[in-house]
Amino acid sequence: MMVTGERVTAQVKIKKLHPDAVIPQYARAMDAGFDLVAVEDVLVAPGESVKVPTGLAFALPEGFELQVRPRSGISAKTKLRLSNAPGTIDAGYRGEVAILVDNTREASRTYKNVCLDASEKEVTVDQEVDTHSYLIKKGDRLAQGVIAIVPVAQFEVVDELDETERGTGGFGSSGIKR
Repeated sequence: MMVTGERVTAQVKIKKLHPDAVIPQYARAMDAGFDLVAVEDVLVAPGESVKVPTGLAFALPEGFELQVRPRSGISAKTKLRLSNAPGTIDAGYRGEVAILVDNTREASRTYKNVCLDASEKEVTVDQEVDTHSYLIKKGDRLAQGVIAIVPVAQFEVVDELDETERGTGGFGSSGIKR
């Protein structure tokens, strides 16, 4: 780990598992996330969950994780959602990073050679599909990765926990109004 200016940096090694895999880049200097790109076309039918390969494997330094998060534009414009956002890639994992994607649209029950792309535009495909399907295209920037520091917890079993203002108030205990 290094500190450069105001930012912590981590040396991350990347292996291309596919010749068309795209090495991640930050779009802007102060961005937290870098783009993760689909390395092949993947069709996602309504209600379906799929793995979209990136063609990349990462070697993260010990004490760090790669978080796979949604891109805000895709979440705002489409019904594509990341299944386990944020997904965690552990420092010890050396396999291909894939993006788990859900199509939350309901089936249209209309089958044509047309579906939607990741910008919600109609695209023609070479098979009949439910028109509420999505085609994730090779080269689509589908998710973003964030490198995060992961502390190791040291657990201590106790008979009592300290008191707080919140106490045991859980789900919705603070209400929704100010």
